[in-house]
Formats: sequence, structure tokens, C-alpha cells
Amino acid sequence: MPNPITMDPDASPTTPEHGEDFADILSQYEQSHLHKPQAGGAGLEGTVVAVSGEHVFFDIGFKIEGVMPVAEFREPGGQINVRVGDKFPVSIQGRNDEGYYQLSKVQVARPKDWSSLEAAFNEKRTIGGVVSGVVKGGLSVDIGVRAFMPASRSGARDVPDMEKMVGQEITCRIIKLDVADEDVVVDRRVVLEEEETRAREALVAGLKEGAVMHGTVRSLTDYGAFVDLGGVDGLLHVAEISWARVNKPADVLAIGQEVDVQILKIDTQKRRISLGMKQLQPHPWEQIGEKYKVGERVHGSVTRVTDFGAFVELEPGVEGLIHLSEMSWSKKARKPSDVVKPGESVEVVVLNVSPAERRISLGLKQALGDPWADIQQKYPAGGVVEGPVVSLTKFGAFVQLAEGVEGMIHVGDITAEKRINHPQDVLKMGQTVRAQVLDVDVPKRRIRLGMKQLQPTSIDEYIAEHKEGDVVTGRVADVSGGRAKVELGEGIQVACKIGEAGQPEEEAASAGMDVGSLSSLLSAKWKGGGGGVRVSKREPARAGQIRSFRIVKLDPGAKKIEVELAS
Repeated sequence: MPNPITMDPDASPTTPEHGEDFADILSQYEQSHLHKPQAGGAGLEGTVVAVSGEHVFFDIGFKIEGVMPVAEFREPGGQINVRVGDKFPVSIQGRNDEGYYQLSKVQVARPKDWSSLEAAFNEKRTIGGVVSGVVKGGLSVDIGVRAFMPASRSGARDVPDMEKMVGQEITCRIIKLDVADEDVVVDRRVVLEEEETRAREALVAGLKEGAVMHGTVRSLTDYGAFVDLGGVDGLLHVAEISWARVNKPADVLAIGQEVDVQILKIDTQKRRISLGMKQLQPHPWEQIGEKYKVGERVHGSVTRVTDFGAFVELEPGVEGLIHLSEMSWSKKARKPSDVVKPGESVEVVVLNVSPAERRISLGLKQALGDPWADIQQKYPAGGVVEGPVVSLTKFGAFVQLAEGVEGMIHVGDITAEKRINHPQDVLKMGQTVRAQVLDVDVPKRRIRLGMKQLQPTSIDEYIAEHKEGDVVTGRVADVSGGRAKVELGEGIQVACKIGEAGQPEEEAASAGMDVGSLSSLLSAKWKGGGGGVRVSKREPARAGQIRSFRIVKLDPGAKKIEVELAS
């Protein structure tokens, strides 16, 4: 073994020990220490010095170490079978971007003659070669003879990448062979694709559904994110990112971001791996029954509006539904979008909770309060109300009294002046009307109104012109059971208590008097209380008599008058 060479800065350019000059010593040093390996490196043996998550590092006897993807050592079961100190035959394919020698375990012999080339071509066998230069349209490759490799089949992205390949040993496949013209065309890309497929299949074979993996977001789309699991991509669908609603993956993820994901499904036939992130977080519905009680008020944000209702997010991953029927007490709400909009904050009441079905029913109108709760105090029978006409039907008109409260005016209670066939003959949509409350039915949520009841009538005028105690003239219309019906004027019939019924015969004074004559007589005399045919108070009342009566009660609201015999 030669003695170690020492470099003394004070020594002369010659070495007295062996009589060699400095140039010879420098040449020896460069050959032993600064030797630049040629691509291919046949017969090299590498020793594993380190293993990372992505690469295996080798000592190949040079100052610069070599690297190889860790996937090269993955077994069918998924285990990585390589340890520090292991030795492997390797070949150099070139330099990577970090300056390390890119190694390969593939040891492919080059064909030695044309017969070997023909055999490799016919068998579609992979062969070895060295890139000798860049030529027009591609690369020149030495496979024992000069071969041409089109740029599209080189696996390089552009010309700079092709230039980096010069001097590298590659594996390729002959796709054209013309012995006569010595025309040979090779393809490297097909070999790379096959190697990638094998590596991917080996990696996928080692994956299991349910396993948690660490990966890197490689790309983002509207429907999800592709995550690199160390040589194979999986799809993280947008619905599997979070229990909360995510509109776009870009809202919560970024390219290059490292994430932990769970393998949900592996489809070997379609070569698809489905991933999930939210599965690594507690499910928000696990304790939902304890958090939300029926009847309590909660706040949320409207996420979606459909034809049948609106979904409200109460917390990330928990949504409840407000059905259209629970949105408003008013009948004007024909569709959910009339009431709420996406993004709107609302206060709602929990109507029902079903953790097993992951459903929460919510009510918006309940949070606003039931307008029918004190309806009888607000709108008592006999009271007068005012409001716009909101609906017209054949049988009547609906008037809005308050939000969620409507009253109905039957067609027969609209006017007393004339008979109408349809409410639209008198009313129109939006018209403000005054009406009297005739009846309130809280269980059925119905209020019956009348407009004609507020229109002045002959009895209204009569009551307005008289007071209790006045003596007026009237005609006894009927006597029955100690009571009599008395006509005080046209269309004005009142009750009178008379005690025992009188004789059935009519007085001569009133016999033969027609209705017209009676009306004229009463019209002329009722205000003064006198005139006409008078009879004694002691005389029994008989139908047809014209007598004096004293007003004992006037009720304008009920439009009622009660009288008694005055004479």
C-alpha cells in the first residue's frame, strides 16, 4: 500500500521521498479523491448510511453520497426493508437538484450486437444505455449502437432537463429497429411509467382502510384536495375535510400544507384512494341530545335555503331544519326565501331533537311569539278593527289585523245596501277597511268580521234620536207568552213585556189599516209619543193596536231597544 501523501506548504514542488514531481502526486490525488464517477457506474456497490421518510442515502466511495427513493425498498406488504449498513449493487443515473448522485438498483446489460438488439426488440425487453448528447428533436443514446430517443419519449419536461440527462445511464425500450438502415429508436418514458405504476401498486398494497397517514396537499380543486401520501395521491373530498360546512377546499387548505388524514376507502380497480380529515375529530352529534333541549331558544346562521325550508348551522357540523310551516305565523310566506336568506343570523326554538337520525327541527315563528296568545284581549267581540284586504275569495275577504293574524269578512257581511255575488264587487286587494269583530275562535285561529254592522241603519238613527224614558208610539205586531213585538217605525221592531196576553180581536180603530197607512202614522207620531188611536194602559195589548210605549233600555252596540206600555 502506498504511503499517505502529505501536503507541506513549505515543501518544494518535488517530492524527495520518491523523486516524483508535484504534478504526478496531484494526478494521483485527484484520481483517488476527486474522481468524478461516470454515469452508469457499472459494478458499484453502495452501503446504506441513512434512511429518511423519502430517501435512502448510500456511500458509493465518492465524496458525494448517492440517494435512492425509499419506495424502491417497499415490499408488497407495505414494509420498508432497508437498514443502515445494508449493501446493494447500484448504478448512477445522474445528479439530483440537491447535488446527490441519483442511484438505481436496476442493472440492465446493453446489447452487444445487432442480434441482441433484435431479440430485445422482439421481446420488448428493457435495456440499458447512456445518453450521449442532445440532437434535433430529442437525444442520442448509446445502447451498443447509436439510437435516437424522441424528446416526447424521454420523460424530460423541457430542453434544460434533457441537457441534464447527457452522460446519464438510463433504461429504455426499443420501439423501432431497422437493421438495414441501422435505424434504432428507443423509449424511456414507457419504462418510467411502468416503474411508477409498480411503485404505486406496491405502496397502495401496503395501505389499509382506516389507517391514519401523514401527507402533503399537492393540489386543490372545487370538489376536494389531492394529498401526496409519499408517492401515491389520495382524494380528500370537500365534504370530508371538516364536520363544519366547507364551501371550497381553498378556504381551509393550502398547497404544500402537511395534514393528517384517514384512509376511508381503497378502490384498487379504479386506483382511487378516498381520504378524510374530519374523522380524526370528535363527532359533533355525539352529545347533541344533552346540548339542545326541546323548547329552548338558540342562535344560528342560515346555510342553505330550499323549496321546503332552510338549514341553520347551530355549531360546526350541526345543522337544524326550519320547515316552511314553522317560519311564519302569516300565510303570506309562500316560500322559505320570502322569510330568510343564506348567511342571515336567526334566533330559533328547538322543536325536536333526534340524535340517531342526526336531525334537529327548529321553529322561527315560535321565537317571535304566538300572536294568538292574547287575541281575545286584543280583539274582543263587538270591537272595531281596521286593516288591509290581503285576500279575496268567492265566499269572503281576508283582512290582516296583525302579523300572523287575519280576520274573515263573509260576503254576506260586507254591505247591507245590496246583495253582491263576489267580494271584489265592493272591495279590492290592499284596500283598508273598518269592520266589527263578530266572533273569535282561538283553537281554530279564526276571527269573523263584519262591515255592514258598522253601516248606519234606521235603528241606529232611532237610537241616536232617543233616550231612555222617552214615550213613543208604536204598533203591537205580535203578542205571545206575556211579551209583545212592537214596531216603532219601518224596519224597527222591539220587545215589550206586557204580562197577560190580551184578547185576540183587533180594535176597530186599527182594523182595516194597511201597512202603508201605519208607517205614515208612526213616522209622524213616534217622536212626540202621542197621536193616533189611544187605549188605556189597563186595556190588554192586542195585535194591531197602536199604543204609547216608554223606552226602558237602549243598546247601540247590540242595536236593541226595550219598551214597556205607557198607557
